[in-house]
Amino acid sequence: MNIFEFTFSGVRLNALPDGALYWPEAELLAVSDLHLGKSERIARRSGRMLPPYETIDTLSKLDAAIAATDPACVICLGDSFDDLEAGASLPDDQASWLTRLMAGRRWIWIEGNHDPGPLEFGGSHLIEYNEGPLQFRHIALTAATGEVSGHFHPKTRLSLRGRQISRPCFLFDQNRLILPAFGTYTGGLRSDDASLQDLMASETTAILTGPSPCAIPMARGKEPLQT
Repeated sequence: MNIFEFTFSGVRLNALPDGALYWPEAELLAVSDLHLGKSERIARRSGRMLPPYETIDTLSKLDAAIAATDPACVICLGDSFDDLEAGASLPDDQASWLTRLMAGRRWIWIEGNHDPGPLEFGGSHLIEYNEGPLQFRHIALTAATGEVSGHFHPKTRLSLRGRQISRPCFLFDQNRLILPAFGTYTGGLRSDDASLQDLMASETTAILTGPSPCAIPMARGKEPLQT
């Protein structure tokens, strides 16, 4: 597996190609915004049908990330389910799959804005969690330091040999690290959006996900970065 190693708040971290974050020293894997059950929630609320495969795909990615890192602790940084009912109505085979992934390791559900944590499942249900110099929560706080969060689903784009590429990305500056959404049906917010521009420092790095994760400066204008 190709990874991108970087240092944040004095600790060495690995950005994985699928958007997960691994902290080898702490044996800690973090993922954000799984939004499991999104297609079911959309069908329930609007009657609009989407292919109901996103939960299986997201669980497959999570399974692969856990197999690759064998973490002692997994932190889900909020919006793990698209809403509370989506968590309660997860099909039995998918619920059993998630339970198997949780077995034998510490599992922390951070409260998100879509769900306060899937209470049907075990693990710890917290608003935020501190480990060493890092603070894990769902939505970034303006005055925080050493913060790892999600919520914004950041993505960025660049022009490569005349072809535009858009990918989910990690964003980090000296104070905060924002993870991309891990879920399949999650979309993304461009890094040049005002909400991210206002939150992140001028010296911010974007780590693009994909088969070969790579780092570029965070886009500050409407034009994609040229490489």
